[in-house]
Amino acid sequence: MRIVLLVTMFLLVFTSPLFAQSPLFIGSAFEPPISAPGQKGIVDRIVREAFARIGKEVLVTPLPAERSLINADKGINDGDLIRVTGLQRHYPNLIQVSEKLIDFEFVAFHKGPHIRIENWNTLAPYSVGIVRGWKILERNLSDAHLTQVESLSLLFTLLEKGRTDVVVYERLAGLQAIHDLGLKDISQLEPPLEVQPMYLYLHKRHKMLIAPLIEALKAMKQDGTYHKIVADGLQPLLQRVPSWLD
Repeated sequence: MRIVLLVTMFLLVFTSPLFAQSPLFIGSAFEPPISAPGQKGIVDRIVREAFARIGKEVLVTPLPAERSLINADKGINDGDLIRVTGLQRHYPNLIQVSEKLIDFEFVAFHKGPHIRIENWNTLAPYSVGIVRGWKILERNLSDAHLTQVESLSLLFTLLEKGRTDVVVYERLAGLQAIHDLGLKDISQLEPPLEVQPMYLYLHKRHKMLIAPLIEALKAMKQDGTYHKIVADGLQPLLQRVPSWLD
């Protein structure tokens, strides 16, 4: 009887919510449709599904871009949602999950008479706005007159008020911001400045999760789950794009 009582007490204590496995916190600096409130963005859903397949819960938490990266490297958060390859050279506590999450098209947005932009170098004569913390933009726009702000809404407000000639951001989130802010006469300039595969990064304390996550992401692409999430997430945006580009 005593043994039964002890076993019962053990099960009650160690299966209680207090001892349940804590979720991993992943910082995200992105806006819809990439990352969205309620973790309903395209990449939010991809990452949550991949973690679920290896038996882990993840919470995607919004943070400014620079803060998200610093918090992940310091171990305050468990990872950073979407970054270019190779950041571990500068943030040694982070490990890249080497299976691509999504491709980003970095494009310039402009208000006013059309200007011709062919590559990063052709932006040098202009004042350019970016969101602080995007290392790929800081690196490629070092010759431009650069203004950095803390959020996407501030970035496009800067452009709307004529305080910068051009802003550079990821295409989909930029188009969504133009719509959400009700802005007019802002155009995206072609071609894209760069197309980059984007990756999840985890703090090194989670290195044992890297290989299972890679396999989970590959399996999602093979069984159609990945493509369904992307298609579902893009549908509302694609329905609006023609009216934005008129």
